[in-house]
Amino acid sequence: MIKFFKNFRKDEDGAVTVDWVVLTAAVVGLGVAGISLVNDGITDLATNIQTGLDGTTVDSPDIGFADDGE
Repeated sequence: MIKFFKNFRKDEDGAVTVDWVVLTAAVVGLGVAGISLVNDGITDLATNIQTGLDGTTVDSPDIGFADDGE
């Protein structure tokens, strides 16, 4: 049993997997932090755009053929 624990302690096969898991968690954490930092600015920008477009009307161009009287 002691030999098993000594071999288990020396074995480094799973160390690379643990490194990748930690690295991936750090990247995801930084992404979430970045999104939370710009969230208020994006919301304000969207509100400003909506306010600017609220009273706007778009006239559709007359794309029909001219009436010649024929």
